[in-house]
Formats: sequence, structure tokens, C-alpha cells
Amino acid sequence: MRLFIFIPFFFTVALASAQVTQKRTLSMLGSPFEMTVVAKDIPEADLYIDMSVAEVSRIENLISDWIPTTPISQVNKYAGIKPVEVPQEVLDLVERSIRISELTSGAFDISYASMDKIWKFDGSMTQMPTPEAIKNSVSKVGYKNIIIDKKNSTIFLKNEGMKLGLGGIGQGFIADKIKALLTSKGVVAGIVNISGDINTWGKQTNGEKWKVGIKNPLNKNKIFATFPLVDSAVETSGSYEKYVTFNGKRYSHIIDTRTGYPASGVISVSVFAKTTEFADALATGIFVLGVDVGLDLVNQLPGIGCIYVDENGKIFASKNIDLKKYKNE
Repeated sequence: MRLFIFIPFFFTVALASAQVTQKRTLSMLGSPFEMTVVAKDIPEADLYIDMSVAEVSRIENLISDWIPTTPISQVNKYAGIKPVEVPQEVLDLVERSIRISELTSGAFDISYASMDKIWKFDGSMTQMPTPEAIKNSVSKVGYKNIIIDKKNSTIFLKNEGMKLGLGGIGQGFIADKIKALLTSKGVVAGIVNISGDINTWGKQTNGEKWKVGIKNPLNKNKIFATFPLVDSAVETSGSYEKYVTFNGKRYSHIIDTRTGYPASGVISVSVFAKTTEFADALATGIFVLGVDVGLDLVNQLPGIGCIYVDENGKIFASKNIDLKKYKNE
């Protein structure tokens, strides 16, 4: 889903300043995980990367809905039955998720996990689900039925069968947590890249800014623009690989949980923000909202930028992004 971002340097480099840039690629959270840090030597860099890996595991055991012992899984287990006490950082993350749901008019909704899985994007679908089945598939979805009690640090899902899934915000949250951890340890620069959820800080050892290249999914061999990232984040959501087509219309694997129908008209959207968490969630939301509504929303958000690629390969950018300035000829 998030394949068309690259960081054009990625080598272990030692300079006269005695700093090194060390990168490690792993598979975590069911996704590619790349960690890059600048440190005084390789052993120190490896220590920081080990810290990052441990932080991923720690948070995974708080927010994953596929691990039965996590607080989120317990919230899901007792949906419609009773509130569940959760750690403060889980409560805060769910509260921020609800605020993004409000911002996007429900286009982003962590209760999407309540949906019936009636759409298949593995090539097995031969016809569209019926309108009734589509409507019923999202009957348990609704962020307004997520009840937070700050005083008692509990989360309660009002309706039996409701479920929370933090897949649309969790990777961004983890990237931010890793960045906060490493900067608190004095790491001067680095990149966290969790399957295209990218957060950066500091600069490369040669003094240059980190850069990110964006590709048009319909022209995978060409980067159409390269952007500097200065203590900031970027995330891309896309449907260029998982989709179905019925009656000549392309339906993405990203479902509008308000209607039960897959989002259409957009192939990818990249969001630039200060935090990966916000970029991650907003990218899903504005993908569903579509180009016109999504751009209108982003243009009202200070410090946020986005780039859309529609199903015809046409590129649109928010008003604070000058594509001509960063476009690759």
C-alpha cells in the first residue's frame, strides 16, 4: 500500500567528523521496517537501533488487535459489556484518533475493524456485494460509540461486536515514539521508516537535509518530485496494487466505513506533517474524502501539505506545496 517513497542515500558512511550513518532493515508489524541513525560509531548506532526495535515490540503489545493480551484486544473483547482500563498512552492515542475522525467527518475511523469483510482484493471476487450486504457490513462501525473515561482511564465500546483497529494510525504513532525516544537519548539525526510512514530529524552527516522522492503509481519508474524533510514526517496511502473493477469502475481496498463502499477516484495521497501519527491517519481520511474535499480540508490545516494522484494519473497538490519547485525534470 505504501511503496512509492524512497530516501536517496542509505549507506553506512564515516566522515572526518567521526559520525557514521547506519541503517538496518527488518520486518516488523507485518511490514518492512527501516531504521537509520547518525551516531559517533557503528556500535553506538546499533545500540540505538536495538532500542528502536524494542520500542516497536513494547508498543505492539499495547495497541495490536491481533495479540489477544493487549489492552486494545481487551477493549474489543468486552465491547458492549463493560469499560476496560488501559494505559495512559493507549487512552491518549484513541482520544486523538477520535479527534481525527471528527476532523474528517468519519472518513478516518478506528472502529473500522468492526466491518464485515465482504470485499475481497485477492482476485476472488466475481461480482459486487449487494447494497444490503454493503450497508450491513458497516452497521457496527461508528467512532461516536467509543466512550472514553479520562478519570478512570477506561475505554468502552457501546455496542457488542464493535472492534478497534489501530492499523491506520498505529505505525505513525510508533514512528513518533521511536523518534522521541532516540532524541531523548541524544541521537542527533535519523529516519524511521515503517512501511512508508517516515519521520526524520537532524541532517545527513554531510550537512544535507534528508530527502524523500514521490512516484506516480502509474509511472513507477519515475520520481516526479523530491522534497527535503526537516524534522518532519510524510506518509503515503495508496490503492495501486489492491483494487477490484466492476462495470469499468475501479474500487480501492480502502473502504469508506461511512458507506461500506470502497473509495474510488484516487490512487494515492501523500501527507506531509510534523508527526507521522497525524500524517498516517489524515492520509487515510483524505483518501476516502477524495481530491476536492480532501484538498479543501488540508488547505485549512496550518503546516500540513498533501499530494494526490487520481485514477487517471493526474497530480494535485495543496496550496502550500509548490510542485514546480521540487519537480524532477
